[in-house]
Amino acid sequence: MNKSLLDQAHEHLMAGRREVAEALYRAVIAIDPDQAAAKAALRQLGTVDPAVPDEQVPWRAREALAVRIGAADLDGAEHEARRLVASHPRDVFARKALGLILLRRRHHAEALTVLEGALALEPRDPEILNAIATALLRLGRGEDALGYYRRTLEVAPDHAEAHYNLGLALHEFGRLDEALKCYVRANAIDPELPQACNNAGNVCNQLGRLQQAIDWFSRALAQDPRNADVLNNLASAQIRACLFEAALRTLERALALVPDHAEALNNRGNALVELGRLEAAQQSYLDALRVRPDYADAYCNLGNVLDLLCKPLQAIDSYRRALALKPDLAEASLNLGNVLRDLDHLSEALVCYERALATRPDYPEALSNLGCLLQDLGDFDASIAAREHARTLSHDSFAADSSLLFTLNYHPDRSAEEIRAAYRDYERRYAVPARGHWRAHTNTRDAERRLRLGYVSPDFRSHVIRYMLEPLLEHHDRARFELHAYAELTREDAQTARYRSLVDHWVPTRGLSDGELAARIRADGIDILVDLAGHTAGNRLGVFAYKPAPVSVSAWVGYGYTTGLSAIDYFLADEVLVPEGSEGLFSERPWRLAAPGRVYRPSAGMGAVNALPALERGAVTFGTLTRGVRINHRVVRVWSEILDRVPGSRLVIDSRTYADASVAERLAARFAAHGIARERLEIGYHSPPWDVLRGMDIGLDCFPHNSGTTLMESLYMGVPFVTLAARPSVGRIGATILAGIGRDAWIAPDEAGYVERAVALAADLAGLAAIRAGLRGEMEASAWRDEPGGIARIETAYRAMWQRWCGAGST
Repeated sequence: MNKSLLDQAHEHLMAGRREVAEALYRAVIAIDPDQAAAKAALRQLGTVDPAVPDEQVPWRAREALAVRIGAADLDGAEHEARRLVASHPRDVFARKALGLILLRRRHHAEALTVLEGALALEPRDPEILNAIATALLRLGRGEDALGYYRRTLEVAPDHAEAHYNLGLALHEFGRLDEALKCYVRANAIDPELPQACNNAGNVCNQLGRLQQAIDWFSRALAQDPRNADVLNNLASAQIRACLFEAALRTLERALALVPDHAEALNNRGNALVELGRLEAAQQSYLDALRVRPDYADAYCNLGNVLDLLCKPLQAIDSYRRALALKPDLAEASLNLGNVLRDLDHLSEALVCYERALATRPDYPEALSNLGCLLQDLGDFDASIAAREHARTLSHDSFAADSSLLFTLNYHPDRSAEEIRAAYRDYERRYAVPARGHWRAHTNTRDAERRLRLGYVSPDFRSHVIRYMLEPLLEHHDRARFELHAYAELTREDAQTARYRSLVDHWVPTRGLSDGELAARIRADGIDILVDLAGHTAGNRLGVFAYKPAPVSVSAWVGYGYTTGLSAIDYFLADEVLVPEGSEGLFSERPWRLAAPGRVYRPSAGMGAVNALPALERGAVTFGTLTRGVRINHRVVRVWSEILDRVPGSRLVIDSRTYADASVAERLAARFAAHGIARERLEIGYHSPPWDVLRGMDIGLDCFPHNSGTTLMESLYMGVPFVTLAARPSVGRIGATILAGIGRDAWIAPDEAGYVERAVALAADLAGLAAIRAGLRGEMEASAWRDEPGGIARIETAYRAMWQRWCGAGST
């Protein structure tokens, strides 16, 4: 018996449970007064060495209590402790033991009372001070708890458990850097304390110090390799660090140990989503919910994957289940808002974003998405304020900053120079640090060899850029160019399959970090890397900052303005879009083609051009298919003036933004402020818009950011439009479209000229009818419809860029 009791005492001592160890050692001595090992241990603990037990001291009672504690018999231990305290109220050991037992049993208030009594008898006992702090923390008296933990450390500076507990308290209060110092100190004192390593990893993960988090979790696992909780925490950090395959392997280890580990199943779903294995991810979330039916986070993540699987109504149901279980789950409110926004329920989405921020005011993703929605509603200043707030909160605000630049392009009152300054700041924050990753390129400097072209885009799917991108890929001279597509897709569709068939190499990029994708591009030997997205959602501009190819190009296919990255060599456009003298607005060197700098392939099913509607109606219908973000206060004022100047005229505004009736009415109210009656406005959304265009006589372009593909569609359906040539380059898209068909007369230099051109077109119905009858023919005869010739001009530009690199001797 004595040997077993002695072994238990040693185990408790090694685990840092000094008070239990002391009681057990004394119990050993009470039974065997000559037990040398127990006496030596007591001397090490700094306690009295009783050579012979004093009959006045209840050693037998202590022995019984120590045995109960050693056997983890809390009921029996509490009973013995209460007996001992009752019979010997000034016995510190008995009071301390009872207080600790009550603490373990979550009777925090009574534990505090008992421990305070013990402290009155022994004011400098570190175990008592530490235990009181823990009781206070659990009773919600946080500041008092911190004071007692600090008193513990004044008495015992190397008390590892007190450092650890202080870290827990600071962690709970969100004082992460202080908490991390405590965990690190606890680990330095007692390297065998695995939870200190684990919690240090958790803090680093929260702080975005992902490699440090991974290192701490790895140290915890070195001590306790079969701890499924720590494995799950490691996987969380690996997912955030974009190490998705590694995370999946880590989670498989955790689930091999604990197959029903709900958190690991949930995290496994997260890793699978990032790897594009959506059906497997869905099943993993369902498995987590089988284990824990009230797991709100798993419902939220299930909603995410259902959205990616194009099941938005099921996703909405899943988010609402999450919120029913956990109303303050900000992520569920945010993601519900995202799906509602995608379904054009903008007012409901706004409520969701506001609810997410009411729950979590410092939520950068919610602020950023709120900013996107506010820009759609035309509230630019509030949109920018939300985005700027988001960037101050995010450990990695790359996406928030990119989104902010996107919005600035549409701002009606910022000058081109002010906007360019924001892009320079973006370059300073993200591109300059990435220059440390630049390496000399070893591509063969043969000016005439077959070149490897890499196109990078999140839009290799059904997206408006297909009207330019599909002809580009189709007509590339494959004898001279080898095509690589780097596709940042969350979902694929029939158009994706079409793109796959048009390239030599298809590389899914979702789940690859910027560094990993840059390394892949370099390994593929890409000669010219082309960005097709700019600062639109899902872009991979961070990869271009690594300069993974000798020549890099931004094309105005999906964005229309500078990327802000000097790592990109050229901005491919035309002389109208980027006129002479505007070079300072671009980080890239403009490479100008003859206008137009691209081609246009009409959508199938547009149908024939009809007769001028005004001839039948007797009044002119103006119209636009633009998104709400372009309709700012200047546009509303100018369009209102046109309606005033053309009696009986109407204005059709048809866009996804206005599928939400309440948003449409908000826009109508803005026109009402200029005296335009509601019945003169037709605001809504129809898709496809061909019949809407058949009802228009004259198109009105927006400014200072012009429309794009919808202008091409208008012309192809016989609808001329008026545009204002504003700041390069997004303010000159309309001008370059009209220049491509020789209709420069419809390009206005200012707002007054814009009004006069629209009014003049409306005054001549016969002339307008003739224009309508001939516009499609003009389009077909123009360079816009010369797909082989247009792509050949682009290829000539690529070749010249390559030849310049070959001859420059640069790296």
